[in-house]
Amino acid sequence: MSKKNFMKNIFCTKWILIFGVSILAFSTVSCYSTRRSLAIEDGWDLLGEQKVNFVRDKDEIDVRSRGVYTDIRFRVEDREVRINDLKVYFQNGDKLEPAIDFVIGADQESRVIELSRDGRNIDKIEFKYRTTGNILQGRANVLVFGKRYNAGF
Repeated sequence: MSKKNFMKNIFCTKWILIFGVSILAFSTVSCYSTRRSLAIEDGWDLLGEQKVNFVRDKDEIDVRSRGVYTDIRFRVEDREVRINDLKVYFQNGDKLEPAIDFVIGADQESRVIELSRDGRNIDKIEFKYRTTGNILQGRANVLVFGKRYNAGF
C-alpha cells in the first residue's frame, strides 16, 4: 500500500469515527426528556399552562380535559404575577367571573377558587395579569390546576 493510500484510509477512518461519535452523542441527548416532572397534589389535575409575557396582559388556556371540576387554582413559576381579572368558560356556555385581584409570588400558588360544589366541565380559562420585573429577567409560567369532582364526598 502506498503512503498516499495509507493516509487517505486514515483520514477516512478518522472522519467516520468522528461522525459515529457525533451521532451517538446526539441520539443520547435527543432521547433525554426536557419536560420536567410536576408534583401534583392528589385529586388535582393540570388543566393547562401558559408562558406569560410583558407585551400582552391577557392570556387564555384551552382546557383539553373533559373532567368535572369543583375548584381551580393557579401556580406561578419563575416570576411574580398579579392576576386581576378571571373568566372561566364552561362547556354548556355559562361563564364565571369571580372578583379577584391577587399577587402570586414566584413558585407559589393562589388561593383556591370555587367553581361549583357539584363540579363543572371547563372549556377555557381567560385571565388578565401583570408580570413584575422586566423582560431581561425572564417570563413567568402560569399553570392552572383543577380539583376533580368526587361524588362520594
